[in-house]
Amino acid sequence: MTEVQEGGPACWRVAIVEDHRLQRLRTEELINRQPGLRVVRSCETLDELTAWMADGSPQSMPHVVILDLVVDRGRDADPAVVARLIRSGMRVLVLSALVSVPLVRAMIRAGVSGFVGKRDTEEDVIAAVWAVLRRRQWVTPELASVMAGDAQRPRLSDQEERALVLYASGLTLDAVAVALGVKPDTVKKYLERVKAKYAEVGRPVRTKIDLNREAIRDGLMTPSPVENDGG
Repeated sequence: MTEVQEGGPACWRVAIVEDHRLQRLRTEELINRQPGLRVVRSCETLDELTAWMADGSPQSMPHVVILDLVVDRGRDADPAVVARLIRSGMRVLVLSALVSVPLVRAMIRAGVSGFVGKRDTEEDVIAAVWAVLRRRQWVTPELASVMAGDAQRPRLSDQEERALVLYASGLTLDAVAVALGVKPDTVKKYLERVKAKYAEVGRPVRTKIDLNREAIRDGLMTPSPVENDGG
């Protein structure tokens, strides 16, 4: 981990969370050479950042966190933790490969200010940092393409989405009910609403295999064998 002192009261404080060392060091260098920006903390995981912040003073807290979503050796960034940072007044800019559509969607719901892809230019990264510091939104073209694809994706509630994933993964209705802490009849209602919403966007589903296929297509789950119970 690297720690750099704040350059002065005119500097915006930046924290970086990135588990790839070379990427992290390059991002530090890029930020620190910008007048008015200074990296105050750079670490591998969001857990490390929040642990450091717990012992810090308000004057040392970052104004913006540049966050990689997916960690190769550890837990991915937690949307609930990100939401808490945002509620505390920080802004969060995602700098990631954006490979997990469900995680990207969860971060959008958490309230992040922007997304930059790792294939975007360094100029775009800096422009995105300044945009979020000025309380503007920044959306990379890569994410815009993902969001455009959402037009053909049904808008499911959290419980409907969980029921879909669990059921499409191969669990029985009773097992899904236990996992969600509801009655089997409630799970049936969730799945009926899921099927109706898929039909509304022109993607009719009837069987568990249909649900599995569409959940994979929408990035809600990865391909895996599923029993065909015809239900």
